[in-house]
Amino acid sequence: MHAKRRIFAGFHVVILGLLFAPSPASAQNSVSAIHFIDYQRSIPRISDMLNRKEDTLVKQFHEKGLVWPARYVYIRSFKYDSQLEVWVKNSKEEKYKLFKSYKVCALAGTLGPKRMAGDYQVPEGFYYINEFNPKSEYHLSLGLNYPNASDRMLSDSTQPGGDIYIHGSCVTTGCIPITDAQIEELYILAAHAKDMGEDFIPVHIFPVNFSNLRSVEYLNKYLQTFSDYGTFANSMKDAFNYFEKYRQIPFIMVNGHGEYVTGASSSEAKVKLGMALEEEPGKTQKKIVHRRPEQPLPVKEEDLAKSVDKLPLYPGGSDMFQDFLNKVGKDAVKDLDEGQTKAFIMVQYIIDSVGKPVYARVIRGGNDTMNEKIENEFLNMPPWAPAVHLGRHVAIELKQTVMIGTD
Repeated sequence: MHAKRRIFAGFHVVILGLLFAPSPASAQNSVSAIHFIDYQRSIPRISDMLNRKEDTLVKQFHEKGLVWPARYVYIRSFKYDSQLEVWVKNSKEEKYKLFKSYKVCALAGTLGPKRMAGDYQVPEGFYYINEFNPKSEYHLSLGLNYPNASDRMLSDSTQPGGDIYIHGSCVTTGCIPITDAQIEELYILAAHAKDMGEDFIPVHIFPVNFSNLRSVEYLNKYLQTFSDYGTFANSMKDAFNYFEKYRQIPFIMVNGHGEYVTGASSSEAKVKLGMALEEEPGKTQKKIVHRRPEQPLPVKEEDLAKSVDKLPLYPGGSDMFQDFLNKVGKDAVKDLDEGQTKAFIMVQYIIDSVGKPVYARVIRGGNDTMNEKIENEFLNMPPWAPAVHLGRHVAIELKQTVMIGTD
């Protein structure tokens, strides 16, 4: 079904909800939904996977009082919580029930939506599965329709990025990775739902799990520095709260500003949309940061890996890297501006093919004094275990948020 486009209150409106505008389909998606499972079974590795995993999935469904196979699958992911949930039901009127939660086993970027190619951000927003890739270099993958209608309005007009997947292999530069065993389960569930007519399996990606107090506290701290992210985060929270209350997917629209608007039904969404459009957009005072001259990249752009099989590893692992970040954050407190108690700084840095930190640049937040010190801290990190791609050590550019504060 194609998205309906309407003019409402003088603005161009795109309706998302359960009305999706499909992207150009891949070869396997052009197969009639009625025969989709048969098509999947014709692929040897998928046929083998179905033979190995399907009986186990059937048993798990029965143990949880669920009907196999699920006619409707709903996936929601929480970026900060590194969690992906799979919800299922078998009729439109039925409430969704949680089948399973998976751990997202690698993370790139920070809070906030994806806005351009190469920013290593995992998108945030409302998407659907538009591709089944049984021959992915990341074991198996399910493609998402990024950029969606909102992203096309708010992201870089020429290079918004793309190729966002849920996949295996536990590596990422902007996708949602889970383990190989988990992507096999999810692939089978999604394939059955598509086979029974769910052409647009919804995938909602939230910044945090709004039911988790600790996660919400982190989001609130983040918003103290990046206040312009608040409107977007609140729109995501509206959709989250609706699902929590009703266990149904809300009707979601995109207004003329590219913002998400959530309603229980199309009429309610339109009322909310009208209220939103009549409001005068608030003016946010943004702090001006004076930048020092840009540093030249010590590694040619074409020599930086766009994807890797294994991300670089700080000596001692992720816990030691977190200790390093905590120390940097506490040491920088003395450089906060007068009256400021916290800040969130985004650092772009490069780990070269031998594991040496060779470039660091604060690209968001801070002041000249603070930024220069943080950049030096990143440049003086001990050697990492370098990233690996196709059996070779490669250089890679990464981004990391540092929280400045004492708690």
